[in-house]
Amino acid sequence: MTDQLPPFVQDMLSAPPRAGEGVHRWLFQVARQLHAHLLTGEIVNLLEGRVANCGRFVPRQEIVSAVQNALPFAWQHGSQSQPIHFAPKWPSVNQKQREAIIRGSGELADLWEFSKPRIKDGEAHTEQIIDRLFPDGPLLCCGKLNSDFDTRPREDWRGELSGLQFTVPSAMSAVTGKTKDGRESKHALDNTARRRFLVCEFDNGELDDHAALLIHLGGYAPLVCAVHSGGKSLHGWFYVHGQLDEKILRFFRYAVSLGADPATWTRSQFVRMPDGVRDDGKRQTVFFLNFSSLEAIR
Repeated sequence: MTDQLPPFVQDMLSAPPRAGEGVHRWLFQVARQLHAHLLTGEIVNLLEGRVANCGRFVPRQEIVSAVQNALPFAWQHGSQSQPIHFAPKWPSVNQKQREAIIRGSGELADLWEFSKPRIKDGEAHTEQIIDRLFPDGPLLCCGKLNSDFDTRPREDWRGELSGLQFTVPSAMSAVTGKTKDGRESKHALDNTARRRFLVCEFDNGELDDHAALLIHLGGYAPLVCAVHSGGKSLHGWFYVHGQLDEKILRFFRYAVSLGADPATWTRSQFVRMPDGVRDDGKRQTVFFLNFSSLEAIR
């Protein structure tokens, strides 16, 4: 597998650091180069073998996270091979394409009409929605504020979710994990499981614009839920579980080119709780639901 790689990449692979010498950063740097040559699973397996004797136990999830985090920064033909600083390579907004899609893809009323089911009463339906989004009772990280959160089994949240503002749109793999600065936390990338939903948030323009963009993106990935922030943005939950990371990234880069906020690429990023409540008391209205893509795999 490695004999077809560029010589400088082979050199990087031949000299993994020892524990305490930056193993995690090395994983990221090498993965950034390998994405141009190997599939994600092949990269993980290769790196796992290279750090097996580094002097500390390196969990497979740490390697998977490093490989996934390196994907947006992946080396491309014609780029500098060894830059000192990395910057996200998200595309700029294609205003012409965005405007054309907004003109031809519908508006908020259409998104509402497409919803199956529709929430027509004034009651909170957060619990039922979360049950459908996460049917197997996994660990969920939810919070009232960015600084006030917890990670618990789904059933331990029962009866509380409608009063919360935030949730991580994927299950958690453990109650706690390590933050980038080494602190133990119940909300970290380290203890976030594989991506289940990718959330695209639009906050520039009108809600009708955001709805049109979500309807359009729904032609590329299953749109399961659309949540109003209670302010000026609309969040679309797209079901991506089991898809190749490269495919998910291509989809998200396209969404960013239409104005989606790149911040939600981070798997552990908090997003608006469907039918939850903002800190100012405003309900985070759900305008669209369609669980058919989830039910197809059960």
